[in-house]
Amino acid sequence: MEKVKIGVIGCGSIAQHRHLPEYKMNEQVELVAVCDINTERANSVAQQYGVKAYTNYEELLASGTVEAVSVCTPNYLHAPISVAALNSGVHVLCEKPMATSEEEAKAMIEAAKTNGKKLMIGHNQRFVASHQKARELIGKGEIGKIYSFRTAFGHGGPEGWSVDGKDSWFFKKDEAFIGAMGDLGVHKTDMLRYILNEEIVEVGAFVESNAKDFANVDDNAVCVLKTESGIIGTLAASWAYNGKEDNSTIVYGEKGLLRLEDDPTYSLVAQYATGEVVNYELGKIQSNDEGGQSNSHVIEQFVDAVAEDKESPVPGEEGLKSLAVILAALKSSQTKQITRV
Repeated sequence: MEKVKIGVIGCGSIAQHRHLPEYKMNEQVELVAVCDINTERANSVAQQYGVKAYTNYEELLASGTVEAVSVCTPNYLHAPISVAALNSGVHVLCEKPMATSEEEAKAMIEAAKTNGKKLMIGHNQRFVASHQKARELIGKGEIGKIYSFRTAFGHGGPEGWSVDGKDSWFFKKDEAFIGAMGDLGVHKTDMLRYILNEEIVEVGAFVESNAKDFANVDDNAVCVLKTESGIIGTLAASWAYNGKEDNSTIVYGEKGLLRLEDDPTYSLVAQYATGEVVNYELGKIQSNDEGGQSNSHVIEQFVDAVAEDKESPVPGEEGLKSLAVILAALKSSQTKQITRV
C-alpha cells in the first residue's frame, strides 16, 4: 500500500495538538513537510517529526513532494492557501471556518472541482459518537417531531492554549475576521445541521466583544436559529466561560429529549415523556483537557478519502452552508434584525 504524502501548513496549536500527531499515528500516511512563517517554529516542529521545514507555502507546493496538505493557518489565509494548493494538484483539509466570505468559500469549492481534488473542512463535531447517535435517533423518529434545541460551546479563550497566548492571531480582526463565533459557533452550527439533518434558514444574533480587552474580535455570542421545518433554538459561543468548558446540546421533541455531552459519564442521555431514561456511554468528546479524546477522526477520514478516492466526508459545500449561518449572525448583530441565511 502506497502511503499518502502529507504536508501541514501552519504549525500552531491545532496542528501540534491534532493534525500532526494524528497523521503520525496513521499507518496510511507519510509526513513529508511542515510550513510556518515563524522559522524557529517551523524548524522545531520539522525536527520533532523528522520532516522538511518550509517558511513559504508556495515553495512547499512547488516542491512536488506532497499529495495532500492540512491548512492550519489564521482564518484569513484559509482560502488563498487552499485555492493555491488545489490548483497545484494537491488535496486539502482546511480548518474551520473555511473562509471569511461566501465568495472565498465558493472559490475553494470551484478550485477543488476544476482540479478534481478533495476539499474537506475540519468540522470534527460530526465525528463525535454522541452526535452521530443523536442524528440516528432523530432520523428514526425516536423522540418524535423536534420542537426546539439549545447548544453551547464555551471555554476561557484561546489565550490559554494558543502557541502565541494573548498575542495570537485569534484576537486580531484582520487575521481572524471573527472570534468566538468563528472558532466555536461554526462548530455548533455544523453540528446542528448534521444531527437535525436540516438547513438553518433564519438567524437573530447578539455578537459582542465584552470579555477580552486586548482583542478586537467577538468573544461572546448568543443566537436564535430557525430551521426550514420550523424548529427553533439557541446557540451560544463564548470565550468567557471561565471554569469548566461547555460543549453541550439538548434537543427537545414530542416524545422526549436528548442530552448530548451534558453528563460527565454518559455522553448521550435520552429522557422520554414516559419517564424512561436511556444512558449511552459512547466515549469522551475531543478536548484539549486531560483525558479528552486523542483522535478527532477528521484526519483518518480525510486520509481515507484521499487513499481510497472516496468523496470528501465534509466537502466544501457543507463548510459553506455552516459558514453562511455565521455570516448571517454577524449581519443580524450589526443590523439588529432577523437575517435570512
